[in-house]
Amino acid sequence: MEDKRWRQVMEKEIKAIRKNDTWELSNLPKGHQAIGVKWVFKIKKNAKGEVERCEERLVAKEYKQQHGVDYDEVFAPIARMETICLLISIATQMGQEEKVLKLKMA
Repeated sequence: MEDKRWRQVMEKEIKAIRKNDTWELSNLPKGHQAIGVKWVFKIKKNAKGEVERCEERLVAKEYKQQHGVDYDEVFAPIARMETICLLISIATQMGQEEKVLKLKMA
């Protein structure tokens, strides 16, 4: 994979992070260290083994965090499959139109 393609997807990710106000800059409390980040890269290939697209994400190095020092609780909103099925069932009963969408930057 060309460096240029990776650079493009990285720049796109940074723009999306800024656009979505993913984080805000703040002063680091005395005696604390900033949690670093790293890039994770993945190449998606089609059935023929050809490169289809490059995927990347910027992730926090959570393994360096200490409970009670760097954070108190962790929250990750995840929809359970039962909830999704229930919502689809209700929408179908109400005659709602089906839509398929892919969430980016979720």
